[in-house]
Parts: sequence; C-alpha cells; structure tokens
Amino acid sequence: MLRTIIVDDEDLARSVVREHLAAHRDIQVVAECSNGFEAVKAVAELSPDILFLDVQMPKLDGFEVIELMDPKPAVVFVTAYDSYALKAFEVHAVDYLLKPFSGERFTEALEHARARIAAPLPAGLTALMEDHRVHEAPLQRILVKNGASVVVIPSESIDYIEAEDDYVAVHSGGKRHLKQERLSELAQLLDPARFIRIHRSFILNIDRLARLETYAKDSRVAILKDGTRLPVSRSGHDRLREIL
Repeated sequence: MLRTIIVDDEDLARSVVREHLAAHRDIQVVAECSNGFEAVKAVAELSPDILFLDVQMPKLDGFEVIELMDPKPAVVFVTAYDSYALKAFEVHAVDYLLKPFSGERFTEALEHARARIAAPLPAGLTALMEDHRVHEAPLQRILVKNGASVVVIPSESIDYIEAEDDYVAVHSGGKRHLKQERLSELAQLLDPARFIRIHRSFILNIDRLARLETYAKDSRVAILKDGTRLPVSRSGHDRLREIL
C-alpha cells in the first residue's frame, strides 16, 4: 500500500482527490490537511509515500511545506493556478494537476508518483533545491522546524544569526531558534541591504546595530540596541562601511 496525504484548504478539493484515489486499491489515504502547518506535522508523523499538495494555502504555502519535509515524499501539486508550474518542477514535483482535471489526467499523475517512488531522485536533489531557493531570494521569512511544529520568523524581526556547525541559531526578540542550515547558505538568501555577514560566525540585521567599538588593534565589536556584543572581522567591517 502507498501511504498518501491530501493537502488543500478547500474541503471540496480534498474530496475530489479522495474520490479519485478510491479507484486505486494500492492507495491508502492516511491524512487530510487544510493548511501547511498541518501538512508538515502529518508528513513528519506519518511518513507518506505520496503527497497531493495545493500551492496557495494559509500559514504556509505548498513550496514552504516542501522545504520543511525530510525525507521528501513524491509530490503532486494540485492547484487552480497555472503560474506555479515551472516553479513546481524546479523543486522536482512529480506532476502538476491543474483544477479541474479528468480522471485520466489524475491517473497519469499517480503513475508518475509511482515511478518516482520506484526510482527515487539522486542525492543531488538537495543541492538543486538550494540553488532554486537562491534564485527566489531574498527571503521574507525563515521557517524553523521544531519536531512536528513550525516556527515562522519574519526577516524583519531577526536580530542576528549565529553559526553552530551545520546549524544556525536565529536570534529574534530574545528567543533563539535552531535551524539545520549552514550560515554561508543562508547568507545568500537574505536581503543584502539589511543583513550583513560581519564575521565568519555571525550575520547581523543592521537595523539592530547601535554602534561599533574598537577594543584592540584591528579588532572591533558590534554593539546591538539590546546590548548584545558581536565580533566584527576585518572583512565584516569593510562590508559594514559599504552599507552605513
């Protein structure tokens, strides 16, 4: 049996997909979700083989759901908008169903999903998706997965970001959120007019900067408005001088 989750904010749209799936005996619908948060939680808990996913939804859109899934099931986008088709295939969805669709077209999409499950994507998919994210920059918000829940951090609320091996700690409003991503990767996605890499281990939202201080020869520290002190490298100081 192939475990399947249906995600759409419209009850009628979910029921249409469910009815089409009922004709296929090897499919088991293990969950239905009405928004992106529910989808991320369900995928983490139920590990589906196939995900029928709407694009435009409240809270998280379909592409943000894909970003937060690990491992990633075979994804079939189901949407009323044709403008997202190219983006869907850039993140390696197996098919793109445009509402309304026929039973034959649905079966074709399902066969594509079965083929993907039989022959998974190569390990290079993660790199390809990261390249896609770079072209979608700058990020308007950062999504942090915490177990089966998701924290949404608007970029303007970020104070600074700190490197911690293969993770980053996003500091916002006195809280610290840990995300599995390298600082160098995240630096490419943020707005360069606002976020400056001031040190190999720190990215600063310059709106939070109160002043720069020199504490030794060629050594500087950034003092944030809340009193936080961050080291500034020589190259980081050069970047700040270009912006300020």
